[in-house]
Amino acid sequence: MDGGGGEGGGALSSMDAFDSFLFSLSNSFSTPLALFIQIQGCIICLVLAFGWACAAYVRNREIKRIKGRVRAGNSFAFICNDISELEHSNQVNLPRVTIIMPLKGFGEHNLHNWRSQVTSLYGGPLEFLFVVESTEDPAYSAVLRLLSDYRDEVDARILVAGLATTCSQKIHNQLIGVEQMHKDSKYVLFLDDDVRLHPGTIGALTAEMEKNPDIFIQTGYPLDLPSGSLGSYCIYEYHMPCSMGFATGGKTFFLWGGCMMMHADDFRYDRYGVVSGLQDGGYSDDMTLAAIAGAHKRLITSPPVAIFPHPLASDLNLGRYWNYLRKQTFVLESYTSHVNKMMNRALFTSHCYLSWGFVAPYFMSMIHVAAALRFYAKGYSLEETGFSTVGMTMVCSLAACTIIELFSMWNLTRVEVHLCNILSPEAPQLSLASYNWGLVFIAILVDNFLYTISAIRSHFSQSINWSGIRYYLKDGKIHKIERSIPKVDMGPIYTDLGGKHLYGKKGMAPKVSFLGSLAKTLAQWRQPKKFDS
Repeated sequence: MDGGGGEGGGALSSMDAFDSFLFSLSNSFSTPLALFIQIQGCIICLVLAFGWACAAYVRNREIKRIKGRVRAGNSFAFICNDISELEHSNQVNLPRVTIIMPLKGFGEHNLHNWRSQVTSLYGGPLEFLFVVESTEDPAYSAVLRLLSDYRDEVDARILVAGLATTCSQKIHNQLIGVEQMHKDSKYVLFLDDDVRLHPGTIGALTAEMEKNPDIFIQTGYPLDLPSGSLGSYCIYEYHMPCSMGFATGGKTFFLWGGCMMMHADDFRYDRYGVVSGLQDGGYSDDMTLAAIAGAHKRLITSPPVAIFPHPLASDLNLGRYWNYLRKQTFVLESYTSHVNKMMNRALFTSHCYLSWGFVAPYFMSMIHVAAALRFYAKGYSLEETGFSTVGMTMVCSLAACTIIELFSMWNLTRVEVHLCNILSPEAPQLSLASYNWGLVFIAILVDNFLYTISAIRSHFSQSINWSGIRYYLKDGKIHKIERSIPKVDMGPIYTDLGGKHLYGKKGMAPKVSFLGSLAKTLAQWRQPKKFDS
């Protein structure tokens, strides 16, 4: 009954069930397989840190170039490389550019972003086309007010595209804009309404296109400015790994649909099938065009100055972050060819593996730390617990790698903030002071944990609700579109990262918790139509 009275038996019997389970779990995380997973987590941290360090080097090199040109007497180095480019004889020969902005809803930062777009310091002829689905869109009246302020200063129009039937509404709006662009436009620039341009952005993109006619698409990338909520930091963290692919200073395989400059004739003559590829079941503009570029060996570039401040909504909660993540992972379910499908599947598999492979070591480290704290608090001996110090060694290694990773992320953000301030000297200066790096670390774990869940959900559902429109995929293309009619008494609907009003009703945003959003997602898994509205 009393265990035989041996010292070892007495010590073991004094250990409660929780401690016994904790030490067993900690020891199981010291097996070769578990150690491999933890070492892999350290490697992922270091690889990310190295990638961000390279991206920071490219951005910082551009900062030094701009400062060097200023010291050489070019006070307008944030606009052009050589001040002689601003002479009238050069400006009159600049090509015409059409800027197309597909709009949906109206958010807290949209007006500021639109003003930055229409007040560009590009010296050539510009045409701005704002494209909405209907006059009922809140963006319609907002754009009309904006254009009335610049009636005699800019060539701008608002177009009503109507409802998309064969592709996503965004792509439909873009193609309507292409149909209506000026016949003399040489380049077309697609911008999302959350892009905040620098005064010299259009000129810099155009100069690169003129310098190298082989460029198929020029692109850029946003610098997220978190609003303070965990959801906004999750968005920031989600975008950061991709930022290294856009900070190459030249050729890249990445493409961001928020900023894409292309040859207008590619659309006029449907070269490489850009129009038909987008129009025929296209869901994602950037993924479709990137696939076309890859299939035809066309060049995509991202100049080092193409980095844009992207303020996130002040009320961006985890529920809205989850909705955004769902739309992003759903992109991998669309494809244009068998090769593109295989590439997306490989990206899907590797991203899911690396995401949970990144999170798992932190869970293991938490168990190791908890076991160590219980070990020292209760005064257990190594013999009675079998506690292994290997686990704590891995904890220290992971902690060191995490610090290196966060420092590299901080450094890249610091450099990009500095570059944005140089490129927009007249704008309110950005600062790193508002960034909460504790929340950044939490966001890293949350985002990577949820990514795999979202990706699997997207794979099995084959449908997505985007701004009140449900798209169904078949063989990688949109084959069915359903629209939800908002209830009169349901209040405003918000979507995306800018907290946009979709249906024009005024009032407070509905309070939707993250757990509530996940619960609704599980319900949608079997009954997608029921929850579209």
